[in-house]
Amino acid sequence: MKRKGRSSNSFPCFTRHPFPGPRHPTCGMLILLTVLLYGLVGLGPPAGAEQSPKSTHEDDFLLFGTVFNEQGLALPGAHVRVRRADERKVRWEAQSDRRGEFAVRVPRGAEYEMNVRAPGYPEQTRKLDARTGSREDLVFRMQRGKGEKPK
Repeated sequence: MKRKGRSSNSFPCFTRHPFPGPRHPTCGMLILLTVLLYGLVGLGPPAGAEQSPKSTHEDDFLLFGTVFNEQGLALPGAHVRVRRADERKVRWEAQSDRRGEFAVRVPRGAEYEMNVRAPGYPEQTRKLDARTGSREDLVFRMQRGKGEKPK
């Protein structure tokens, strides 16, 4: 609704307000402002300051595996759970992809226990030693128990 005697401009008179009306920032303006603040002004740490180390996977142990069914075909959707051998809590989980493959990174220097479950198959458990080396390749051949039917 328009009021009588007022213009649609938020500031009725230029002489009273020397700046134009407020504008909403666009994406381009926000990007430019961000670049100016962080890129050109240099708000990073001082040159001599020590930066905190970033998380790297240099010291990790890779558990890489493939899950097959009893016919030797890839078994997608198998659930993989890994825990330290001396703990009860499961710390790492994965699921096999369409080729039956999975990969889990764990810290080197400990023993682990891995459980693999798939619908219609009994669970398989393996103990793993990650104290030496950097990788272990595993193969799980899931076998149906006696009297179990495929789901």
